[in-house]
Amino acid sequence: MSVSTRMHRRAFLKAAGSAAPLLLPGRVWGAAAPSNRIVMGAIGVGSMGSGNLKGFLHSPNTQVVAVCDVDAGRRDSAKASVEKRYAEQAESGAWKGCAAHTDFREITSRDDIDAVCISTADHWHVLCALHAVAAGKDVYCEKPLSVTVEEGRVLADAVRRYGRVFLMGSQQRSEWRFRHACELVRNGRIGQVKHVKVGLSKGKSHPPVSPMPVPGELDYDLWLGPARQRPYHKDCVHYNFRFISDFSGGQMLNWGSHHLDIAQWGLGSDRSGPVQVSGKGVFPTDGPYDNPIEYSVDYVYGDGVTLNCSTSNRGGTHWEGTEGWVFVTRGRIDAEPKSLLKSVIRPEEIHLVDSRNHKGHFLDCIRTRAETVAPCEVGHRSASMGHIGNIAMILGRRLRWDPRAERFVNDAEANRMLGRAMRGPWGLT
Repeated sequence: MSVSTRMHRRAFLKAAGSAAPLLLPGRVWGAAAPSNRIVMGAIGVGSMGSGNLKGFLHSPNTQVVAVCDVDAGRRDSAKASVEKRYAEQAESGAWKGCAAHTDFREITSRDDIDAVCISTADHWHVLCALHAVAAGKDVYCEKPLSVTVEEGRVLADAVRRYGRVFLMGSQQRSEWRFRHACELVRNGRIGQVKHVKVGLSKGKSHPPVSPMPVPGELDYDLWLGPARQRPYHKDCVHYNFRFISDFSGGQMLNWGSHHLDIAQWGLGSDRSGPVQVSGKGVFPTDGPYDNPIEYSVDYVYGDGVTLNCSTSNRGGTHWEGTEGWVFVTRGRIDAEPKSLLKSVIRPEEIHLVDSRNHKGHFLDCIRTRAETVAPCEVGHRSASMGHIGNIAMILGRRLRWDPRAERFVNDAEANRMLGRAMRGPWGLT
């Protein structure tokens, strides 16, 4: 069912309970009719999720009608923020109508919701998104896309099969410096690219922990979801989950999904990948955190370009070519020769998607059904860079990678690490 059809149908739904949104007066969005508004739900409203929620709350012609989080404190705070925002725009100065859920399926099953924003812990991204796209929702999903290569492939295929609009929260692609740097590289301004350096943040270690009582406001079993059962400790949930391999891939996925993503964008390899990977890492020796603290991973592409991703490199992405170099990071772009910084990309040259506002771009693509600047396939490939890098570090040997088959060549042990079992009742099918 098309978005326009769903929006038109929504105008006839009865506003009973949480079955349909309590639409705000048209004056809030100027002349926009209710049937043209994009109705959204937010799944995961913690630190990053609350920021994403705020962005959509301030987007014109968009209404958030439901929030979801397994942490009641975060969930209630998000509900209050939504209702406060819309109350400020209502003549009465009061507004109620944002539903609050613990289980994300209560949002994805609603017929009146067009799109969802997923900002959960990483091990939930794929399952939440799978339910959403199968239910006809468009998806804005925080990075990294996945915790394994195999589950990322399942989601990318599902997004294509269901014809959904999907945008990764790789917001660097909507910042002009990153786009311009990639266009300079793609259009040969530094000559033939030879080497790329990517700098990421270090991971963390943590002393051994003892089980703690689960806070009353947290549904810990649902927070764990498909991950292995483990005792609760406050330093192993929320932000710190990313240092535990059951829940995430460490900084290789956290920051790699930004800077490795940009490296691949500049190389024109963001729907493919390297053909070889090797690396060394310093891993915690005890405690709950097990993702690498320091690391250096080397990739080789089919055309001979090499890429080093390391905690020793300066943070950002640096392409080296036969005629110069380009470096970009948040808030800064540099090049040699300096004249490259003023180079204009001609009309007949490669122009990358020009997104100036990541969330606004997502909403525009929902309306036009155009592909986003960071679609699911690209998010999957960027995450895969981190996954295969982690596998190479764990195994401690050079691995050959087939980016078309998304399998290691003649290495059964490495291939077994491309996926993992999920704790019941959760699964990818």
